[in-house]
Parts: sequence; structure tokens; C-alpha cells
Amino acid sequence: MTLKQLQYVITVADTGNITEAAKKLFIAQPSLTASIHELEKEYDITLFSRSNKGIELTPDGDEFLGYARQVLEQTNLIDERYTGKSKGKQRFFVSAQHYSFVVEAFVSLLKEYGGDKYEFHMRETQTYDIIDDVAHLRSEIGILYLNKFNETVIRKTLRDSGLTFTTLFKAKPHVFIGKDNPLAKKRKLNLDDLKPYPRLSYEQGSHNSFYFSEEILSTVDCDKELVVCDRATLFNMLIGLNGYTICSGVINEELNGPNIIAKPLNVDDYMEIGYILPGSIHPSSLTQRYIEILKNMT
Repeated sequence: MTLKQLQYVITVADTGNITEAAKKLFIAQPSLTASIHELEKEYDITLFSRSNKGIELTPDGDEFLGYARQVLEQTNLIDERYTGKSKGKQRFFVSAQHYSFVVEAFVSLLKEYGGDKYEFHMRETQTYDIIDDVAHLRSEIGILYLNKFNETVIRKTLRDSGLTFTTLFKAKPHVFIGKDNPLAKKRKLNLDDLKPYPRLSYEQGSHNSFYFSEEILSTVDCDKELVVCDRATLFNMLIGLNGYTICSGVINEELNGPNIIAKPLNVDDYMEIGYILPGSIHPSSLTQRYIEILKNMT
């Protein structure tokens, strides 16, 4: 295996086309194909599946790609450290549940380290996909929560995926509502207060288990359920339909606007919000700095 072969795999995966990848790499298509075949033979795996529709990563290829990106990133860091020359774009990938402080920290990191060229990805996504992204090295770090209901299942899933969980902070449950919601007049809310209103939650796709829910108390019965995929839609429905969602209570008015407020929820529960990392890989300098920013914000 060579670093050049790793770059070949990444370029083919990014373009989804051998011919286009060969042009970008300034090599002949047969040479590119032969090099990838050599790599597949060396590790006894198939990296790409080929069909009339083009070329796609296999499950083994998807996993290999994550390692390839990490190796090249670490190589670039060595070059920068000892030659003083930056090679290409700064790259950083985060997968997280829908927390405004995570986005705020991401923006701060980008302003500090983005430079002239960068490719930063902020994925607010489903809980299982966060774990899968970090396990397969598509993201350097993931942000999610544990509580007494989901902890056993989530920790087992993390262990099975070779990931570690580190706590950032513990939060008492709060309710996000629109500032004009009738409940906004109350200092503290209980579950009975919420019964007349629609409950909003985030779609969890094919892994729609209660254990992977982004909202605590998801097993509590509710007559009016609204399921959404993104934060903007959720906030619009909180305001327009007098809905609510149960959350950590951490909110950034600059990012989310002044029309959403948080009220304490009187229940015996908690949210232990933290970050997940691959257990076998030392975090990059960007990841370490991002963690520092998260800690300072929370």
C-alpha cells in the first residue's frame, strides 16, 4: 500500500467515476484501475462495485475510505509541522444531534482554522448515523446524549463500534416552546401542562427505536405527534402550531432567533451530553481544538 494508492481510492470515491478520477489525478485510466486492483488484492477486499450506472463503494470500501482519509490527514499534518507548508484544504467533519452550541462551536473553529481553503462538514443527523459516521471515520467526532433510559443500549452500540464517549455536561430537561405559547407564562412546566400541545421530535429513519430518539421521555404517551427532519422546520412548528420539544435547554438566540424559549421541565431525568471518538485513533489537532471550544461553551 502507498499513500498514492490511498489518494486514488479517495478520488474515485469522490467522483464516482474512474474516467473522471483519472483525469483529476493526471494518470491513464488503465493505470488507475490496475493500482486499485493491486490494493484490493493486497488486503483481499473489494473496494468498489461496478455496474452500468457507474462505480460505488462497497461496505468494505466505505470503511477503508475512512481510514484512508485519516492516514492522509495525519501525513499532511506531519508535512505541515516539519516543512511549514500546508497541503491543500483544511478538512473537518462533525456529526451531531440538533444542538445549537455544537453549530456555534463549529463556526468558531472554522473562523479560527479555516484559512484560504477548507472543506468543513456539519451534519445534524440521526442518532444511529452519528455513531456510524464516526465508526467508519466519515466524521472525526460525534455529539449525542445519554440518560438512564438509553444509556445501556447506546453504550453497547458504541463499544461494538469501537467508540468512546466523554461527557461534556449534564443538563436537566427543558422544553423548547415559542415565546407566544400559552405555556410561556409559567416558570416551570410538568408533563400534564404539555398534554394539549403537539410534541415535536426528529425522524430517526430505519433505526427509529426509542433508544435512539433524540428527545428524552419519548415513550411517554402523546396524542399529537409531529416528526421532522431538520431544526428549522421544528422551530417553525414550535411557533406556528404552539408545539413543544423536550431538550437540554441550551439555546443560542443568535443562531435560533428570539422567538424560541426554554422552560424547565419538572421530571426526574437528565441529559448527559458528550462526544464520541474512535477508540483506536488519536484525535487530530482540529478535533482537539473543537473539543476545547465545546468545553468552553458548556
